[in-house]
Amino acid sequence: MFDYSWKIQNEYPAKGISKNNKKVFGTFVCGGGSTMGYKLAGFEHLGGVEIDPRIAEVYKLNHKPNHLFIEDIRDFASRQKYPEDLYNLDILDGSPPCSSFSIAGNREKDWGKTKAFKEGQAEQRLDDLFFDYIKLAKKLQPKIVLAENVKGLIQGNAKSYVHKIKKEFQLAGYKVQLFLLNAATMGVPQKRERIFFICQRHDLNLPKLNLKFDCPAIPFSEISEIDSTVNLTKKYSEYWDQAKQGESVGKFKAIKKLKLNSVSYTIHTGDIYHPTQKRTLTKTEYCKIGSYPLDYCFKNIDPKYLIGMSVPPVMTAQIANQINIQWLKKI
Repeated sequence: MFDYSWKIQNEYPAKGISKNNKKVFGTFVCGGGSTMGYKLAGFEHLGGVEIDPRIAEVYKLNHKPNHLFIEDIRDFASRQKYPEDLYNLDILDGSPPCSSFSIAGNREKDWGKTKAFKEGQAEQRLDDLFFDYIKLAKKLQPKIVLAENVKGLIQGNAKSYVHKIKKEFQLAGYKVQLFLLNAATMGVPQKRERIFFICQRHDLNLPKLNLKFDCPAIPFSEISEIDSTVNLTKKYSEYWDQAKQGESVGKFKAIKKLKLNSVSYTIHTGDIYHPTQKRTLTKTEYCKIGSYPLDYCFKNIDPKYLIGMSVPPVMTAQIANQINIQWLKKI
């Protein structure tokens, strides 16, 4: 139903899906991974909030949103008034920055601290942004609220944040369900485990959402290209020689070499190497791994960065399609 190899020029929704006239608005929209997922699933995506002007420009170019607010979520959540159509949303979507909870990050060392991070170089306390998002949900009162984050949020001491998040959603008027999903079981050629808070407004009284996906795994061999370009420095060429398929080498084990017959690692800011050709990945390979459209215009943004920061469109499309079938069609 949802193909990981696709193009925007084929337009939305995906083949076999009908437009459903349901409206979505996004926050922390980045390159629009979730935006594209909702469109593939037949939703009308109105636009969103993005703090980084450079990324917002790329988002606007690719998605032509009705609304695009280039500002801090804290400022947006504190507005006194919003466009009228934002008060009648079917879904409010967001992926609050997750580096404070990632297993690959500093975790507890960063909790409670402000930090200037890459998106817009804004000084923010990252672990609090989730609650600004909930503040916005409380104001807009959409039927459904969806919030995505890293698996690390449900591990170790971070679990206390989960309890607080659930409580704040409940105080905002929502029943909360928490899902741990793996993109590799959802038609995406990438092992990407993420948690999703999916919340229904209390007055809807809908049954519990059931999300189970068992799509066949897609190994890297299915998307690998032939590219003779050798684009590694001497040092990283040596790393490539040292690493076996599926191994990580180098400082902090940041250099990952894929396994040809296995599903790709999660795309992130570190380097990922081709398993049999001495190089990093091509734009097309990154797009397919992230289920990004092959004709996406990245302008001057590194595709690996934008794709790594995004929820894979096909992952969102699978979830959005089930929300529509199990919930929204019944309202």
